[in-house]
Amino acid sequence: MTTSPPGLAQPASTKRGKTRSLVILLLCQVGAMSVWFSSSAVVAIVRQVQGISALQATLLTSAVQAGFVAGTITSALLSLADRYDPRRLFMTSALVAGSATACLAFIEPAGVAAIALRFLTGMCMAGVYPVGMRLAATWANRDLGLLIGLLVGALTFGSASPHLLAALGGSSWRAIYAIAALCALLAGIAILLCDVGPTMARATRIQWSALAGAWRNPALRLANLGYLGHMWELYAMWAWLAVFLQTSFAAAGISHARQAAEWLTFAAVAAGALGAWLGGVLADRVGRTTVTIGAMAVSGACAAVMGWLLGAPVWLVVGVALVWGVSVIADSAQFSASIAELAEPNSIGTLLTAQTCAGFLLTLVSIHLVPDVVAFAGWPGAFSMLAAGPFLGCIAMARLRRHPDARRLAGGKG
Repeated sequence: MTTSPPGLAQPASTKRGKTRSLVILLLCQVGAMSVWFSSSAVVAIVRQVQGISALQATLLTSAVQAGFVAGTITSALLSLADRYDPRRLFMTSALVAGSATACLAFIEPAGVAAIALRFLTGMCMAGVYPVGMRLAATWANRDLGLLIGLLVGALTFGSASPHLLAALGGSSWRAIYAIAALCALLAGIAILLCDVGPTMARATRIQWSALAGAWRNPALRLANLGYLGHMWELYAMWAWLAVFLQTSFAAAGISHARQAAEWLTFAAVAAGALGAWLGGVLADRVGRTTVTIGAMAVSGACAAVMGWLLGAPVWLVVGVALVWGVSVIADSAQFSASIAELAEPNSIGTLLTAQTCAGFLLTLVSIHLVPDVVAFAGWPGAFSMLAAGPFLGCIAMARLRRHPDARRLAGGKG
């Protein structure tokens, strides 16, 4: 298959193949990512039904992040995403993650075995999330921000889906794991129906120099710093929003506070899919730095405000939660798109994997800090701590906008 020059229309057959492949990829991403946050939905149920400690609840979530970091380190060091067929890497990872999650339905929810299986699931996600972005980038033709935005939107909806299962499934935490596992297994099989795009450039060897360049290159470094500020907030917000909302609704005297919290958490996180799509559309038109700075400013403001709304009127909590859910993810894809545009074509997969590795390593800190800060300074202190990340990220992206290499972003829009 030949590659169309940038800016020229692609052949009709290529467009049809692109649309079909991207639809398959998006569906597979939703299915595979459903196992990621299944424990976040399970934690609230298990704490109510049989009780687990705060440390166990945190470990169930952070074990996935730790596994993801281990997986991305391995993948980046071996340049797996650039050296091998991304579809087969995705397939293997999704099948193993689905099998590990299925096992969770038959064991104690917060024991050592459960935490080990969540770690394994996280490792496998290193072969799903960045590999999916790599696969989407092979189809880019002046729409990279939108393509990765759609993929991040799929990730967001997949992450939200366990909260929907929790809202619908009552106290059946085993059913949440079982359904999420089935979705991942189906995704692992279906990904083979997806084609690789015409701009795929495969590396022939491990690229140590590419990893070093991610920090030595000023533009790449600033894009990665912006991403780190974004990640400091994102996954801690996703991990603890349901717990905060349940506490807030109970304080406000809402009946069935847990179920109401799960519904709103699903709505807030799933609304991020709209934010990811809108962020992609805007970034391709007005620039990646503009969108990332704007989104982080809004999400940081929501983080700073939300903790003070404990027990506040439901309409106010709902409004801030939905705005936060949209803005907290609207910029995410644009950091990845920036790396794809600033990197050499045969190192894109490796640098995307390295970027996500650093980001998720940071989430281990913020996720674990939240309950400790809540105990010391309450929810206002905990969520204000998260707000620091996006505000620092705004500074990094503002500096990137002034860098000469910003001309390479979004077709010269920066």
